Amino acid sequence: MRKLVLAISMLALAGSATFAGPIQDRQALMKERGKLAGQLVKVVKGEEDFDASAVLTTLKALQANAEKFDAEKLFPAGSDKGDTKAAPKIWEDMAGFKATEDKFLASTKAAVASPPGDVDTLKAQLNTIGGDCGACHQSYRINKS
Repeated sequence: MRKLVLAISMLALAGSATFAGPIQDRQALMKERGKLAGQLVKVVKGEEDFDASAVLTTLKALQANAEKFDAEKLFPAGSDKGDTKAAPKIWEDMAGFKATEDKFLASTKAAVASPPGDVDTLKAQLNTIGGDCGACHQSYRINKS
């Protein structure tokens, strides 16, 4: 009996991890995105040495992150309630919201297609990518203190 309870508990835990809600899914995606961008910022600030291979790996991971973004799955109707910083404008202007994410994806793809050979080039690319993030946050995110 104990083994059965343990097995059911493990299945329930696995199921809950697999079917996490859209709020948790999008927060996890954005945390990953922030972590990757933060790694690139450290290079631009000189806190870490420029390593073209490592930078390209991080840019590819950032692109993969952007490719996982699916507005319909991550921001379904009703997911504006709860522990979220998603602004109501997302659901009012879904086309505009998707367009800002498409721009971010295009910028990351461009950076991967033309990998930076030095810090200055990375800085320019990161300014574009960061600008895309900022534009989305300004329009589609609620800043909670």
